[in-house]
Amino acid sequence: MPDRIAGLKSLEEVAKKCIRCKLATTRKHVVFGEGNPTADIFFIGEGPGKTEDLEGRPFVGRSGELLTKIIENGMNMPRGEVYIANVVKCRPTVDMLMTRDRPPDTEEIEACSYYLFEQIELVSPRVIITLGNPSTRFILNTRQGITSLRGKWHKYNGIDVMPTYHPSYILRNGGDKSPLKKEVWEDIQKVLKRLKEPA
Repeated sequence: MPDRIAGLKSLEEVAKKCIRCKLATTRKHVVFGEGNPTADIFFIGEGPGKTEDLEGRPFVGRSGELLTKIIENGMNMPRGEVYIANVVKCRPTVDMLMTRDRPPDTEEIEACSYYLFEQIELVSPRVIITLGNPSTRFILNTRQGITSLRGKWHKYNGIDVMPTYHPSYILRNGGDKSPLKKEVWEDIQKVLKRLKEPA
């Protein structure tokens, strides 16, 4: 485990100085990722939002509150027991104006993906949960959408991958009253069942 911790810390120091793409010019913080360096579960989102950029931590805004509920109430484990990161480590915004978030573009993903690949390799989780279209399409190297991919098992370098909806999508579509919550719950149950199986 010390090797994993040292590896992640070293990678984070490199990421903090990164100027590989244009997002480096507008960020307040690099949002590297956080959690248990030996986690069984690795959540992947698309990119930091406003709150994440201000605090330098992933999933701490409204979407983060919902993700934390999914982990702590739905999965019955502390948030610190999983690992959470994004495809890109700096906040992508429309016209680089830092007012409205957008999905990362191809150039930004290509420039930043090295960090995520290294994080996955270092943490070596049993299951990856991709949140929403950008992270799912990136990890699975597909153009298919989340609606057709979610709830089914996929593979990334031998690691089981379960795509599900991004918390922000649930919030935009009814929040606690959204029927999408039930679908996410079903996906999470499949993950918990898989983790009970022998490694």
